[in-house]
Amino acid sequence: MRPFAGWRLFLVLLALAAALPVVQAQGVATPTLDRIRENGTIYVGHREASIPFSYLVGDEVVGYSTELCDRVVDAVRAKLGMPDLKVVRVPVTSFSRILMLMTGSIDLECGSTTNTKIRQQRIGFSVTTFVSGVKALVRKDAGIERITDLSGKVVVTTSGTTTERTVRSVLAARKVPGARLRTAGKHVESFSMVTSRQADAFVLDEPILAGLMANSPDAGKLKLLEENFGFEPYAIAMRREDPEFKKLVDDTLVGMMKSGEFERIYNKWFMSPIPPNSQNLRMPMSEMLREQLRTPNDTGI
Repeated sequence: MRPFAGWRLFLVLLALAAALPVVQAQGVATPTLDRIRENGTIYVGHREASIPFSYLVGDEVVGYSTELCDRVVDAVRAKLGMPDLKVVRVPVTSFSRILMLMTGSIDLECGSTTNTKIRQQRIGFSVTTFVSGVKALVRKDAGIERITDLSGKVVVTTSGTTTERTVRSVLAARKVPGARLRTAGKHVESFSMVTSRQADAFVLDEPILAGLMANSPDAGKLKLLEENFGFEPYAIAMRREDPEFKKLVDDTLVGMMKSGEFERIYNKWFMSPIPPNSQNLRMPMSEMLREQLRTPNDTGI
């Protein structure tokens, strides 16, 4: 690189670094409801392939988390007296979602985000909306029946998720030698590494794995291991230190839990045929999630 070009790149990076705290401060300083009122718009983050939570069918964003957030948006409309409030759906990734909340690029993140104590230092969470088991997806002909069988195998996770840390911890605790951990940028890429035999196992949250399998022509060649690597509480994510907005989100969700609408939405996405291929995941509500409905909380792991 020429010296002049190097200096120019340095100045650009310096300017971006200097600007970032300002953007973050602006995103946090103005209460979310005030921002939405001023903009006449609410920006809702979504995932593109987190089936059945948030995903694309054609150009339409659908899913369990998407539908829960639609109810929150309705509550925002009622709170602000803005029935024509515009909704802009913004695609996010495992890497970008937290930064986009912190900088005010989105007001809600409605996908499959785990509430962790580390993430709570940067963003806020609603009451728990789902509790997921973390499992391994493998090929049926791979001879893998339990976690200890992953010794010497290639295990893939999706980067930017909490799963990578979970896998390392479990493999160490179970004393599984020689397992090689790799990451891919998106769930579909991790999934394809198993079907193409680049990896032996893909570890992620059970319902997302089930959704990927349900829409794959290779579904009959795949299976999920019975053992769990752990459990993760999902929630709708938002900016921190915005008590009025968090209360609106939580009150909306808790109201749905008490009225039975929450369970109806759950059954629609986990116990009924879902788009695009009318597959039924057949995942009854777990007792852990039922307990969350009885005593809603935003406790992270």
